[in-house]
Amino acid sequence: MKPFGYVRPASTDEAVRLRAADPAARFLGGGTNLVDLMKLGVETPGALIDIAGLPLDRVARTAEGGLSIGATVRNSDLAAHPDVTGGYPALSQALLAGASGQLRNAATTGGNLLQRTRCRYFQDVSKPCNKRVPGSGCPAYEGSNRDLAILGYSPECVATNPSDMAVALAALDATVVLVGPEGERTVPVAEFHRLPGENPDQDTVIRPGELITEVVLPPPAPGAASRYRKARDRASYAFALVSVAATLRVADGRVEHATLAFGGVAPRPWRARRAEAELRDAPATPAAFQHAVIAELAEARPLSDNAFKVDLALRLALDVLGELAERRPAPTA
Repeated sequence: MKPFGYVRPASTDEAVRLRAADPAARFLGGGTNLVDLMKLGVETPGALIDIAGLPLDRVARTAEGGLSIGATVRNSDLAAHPDVTGGYPALSQALLAGASGQLRNAATTGGNLLQRTRCRYFQDVSKPCNKRVPGSGCPAYEGSNRDLAILGYSPECVATNPSDMAVALAALDATVVLVGPEGERTVPVAEFHRLPGENPDQDTVIRPGELITEVVLPPPAPGAASRYRKARDRASYAFALVSVAATLRVADGRVEHATLAFGGVAPRPWRARRAEAELRDAPATPAAFQHAVIAELAEARPLSDNAFKVDLALRLALDVLGELAERRPAPTA
């Protein structure tokens, strides 16, 4: 690990100023991903700006009846928060599926959104990787790509986003609040991560100097239930081969409300807009669910080793939608 500076700002404004003044610096929350990448030589920040002491560790109701989640709220605290387990169970389920208890006790909301891909070529500095060194190539495109993308990728990068939490937040219509040198702005979680295109090194739409301060959830959709499910290689904690987050409200046998997002299949949480459009006002039947999900997955372009993900995504989504159609939503406080 290379030498680096360390500073603990006294305020959010100071943190933003420090980051804007030093493009080589990085914000440090729980450090569960960043420090690992520093040990591997993937990340070599000139300084770490430790934001753990800032007042960004609160979960609070919004005036509209939603939920504000501070950037430094620990994943374990968020997963167990009664407003989350009661109103947004898919988020709690995603957090619990995402990591061991030890990691959840350290990992933060903002850090979870900013964690980088686990593609083996990205993490191995002896290999070329466009995400790490733009223009060096993507050996995964024709190499070892079993765990990688089937949607939204480009020849420049086929890596997947590893976050479980972000998939649930995308299905729940959450927004990210960013503060930077130009002030505050909000970005929907479903649009926060970028598709690689010709710039695979840019994971998110964060602008230079910006800091995530909170994530905001809208009020739960009235009468809708939510669910997160993940398929992985082992029962112990592992990154998703495919994951699904969904919300669903059924009335008189028809779908009144539906959101659907996939993880493990694309460079960002994949909000299934086409499937949602097909589900709207459709009968709440297995056949209708299958038609909608197949329509979404029609644009999948499997790589040499991961065609199985298409069928896995279909089956997982049908299981989740079928379960939601048969259950009543958890009551909200």
